[in-house]
Amino acid sequence: MEADESKRDRTPTLADVARQAKVSTATVSRCLNSPDQVVEKTRTKVLEAVRKLGYAPNFNARALAAKRTNTIGAIIPTMENAIFARGLQAFQEELGRNGTTLLVASSSYQSGLEEEQIRTLVSRGADALLLIGYHRDPEIYEFLRRQGVPVVIAWVFDPKAKFPTVGFDNFSAMKALANKVIRLGHRRIGVITGATQDNDRSTERLRGIRSAMTDAGIPEETLSIAETTYGIAEGGIALEHLMSQPSRPSVVMCGNDVLAVGAIAKAKELGIDIPRDLSVTGFDDLEISKISSPSLTTVHVPHRRMGKEAARMLINMVSKKEGQDKILIETSLEMRESLAEYSE
Repeated sequence: MEADESKRDRTPTLADVARQAKVSTATVSRCLNSPDQVVEKTRTKVLEAVRKLGYAPNFNARALAAKRTNTIGAIIPTMENAIFARGLQAFQEELGRNGTTLLVASSSYQSGLEEEQIRTLVSRGADALLLIGYHRDPEIYEFLRRQGVPVVIAWVFDPKAKFPTVGFDNFSAMKALANKVIRLGHRRIGVITGATQDNDRSTERLRGIRSAMTDAGIPEETLSIAETTYGIAEGGIALEHLMSQPSRPSVVMCGNDVLAVGAIAKAKELGIDIPRDLSVTGFDDLEISKISSPSLTTVHVPHRRMGKEAARMLINMVSKKEGQDKILIETSLEMRESLAEYSE
């Protein structure tokens, strides 16, 4: 009786699973690590034995043997809205198809916190990291180089950058939208943007608007800027601030769709008709942009493709396989109801 209880209490091993499924330990190992290489009937039998015995692979031992943990870390600026969700979901799905686990941290747009999270993920054995944007202390890049931890930068693109990148050109994407806005007759442009300090995405989008204005001969001093944190309520507060200026803008270009939806909601509260009295644009083409009333003119970013390509690039880097280290994701304009022609 005591012997039976002892047997039940001990942690099941790979050999126990093999005996239960009547296969070799090599087959069990292959089934758990490379399931596509095992026929379905055998795989079902092994997984049933795993479930019945409550077996959990010893990943620590495996990591020591392979000098890899099969985990990849991603640090994103925020989890509070959907800006990064779609790309990160595709990133995780692609990692999962390759037997890799994702560890996620959120830096809340704080560079000091992000550095701490990078060091923590590396100390916990992350094989590689996904980071958002290039802007950070050079010392942290040197730390990653010394540790031998591959890194891919996403949501930005610079062909001259030193680091592997999967992303889009924020400057060109926003300039294309600003050019369209100007061709529709708008000369008084307002901007609601996230913080530009330590945020190269916001900085480049703002630079794109300024460049389009310069090309069109519109004085930069006519540009009204409200900088805020990302959120629907914050977008509304910023819109109210811009519309209280002596020279009200005829269009408000927002750094993302979340801010734009907040701006549209506040405009309705103030009795401002969109787009008759004021045009509003966004950036990202989140689901909310399609159901906004009126629907939101925005820049479409293929977030899922970006996440998938970033995962593939990191997997190749960890596995020492050759592959692209710079992938430009093309954006496009989504013209909807919130942007209209303007004449004085």
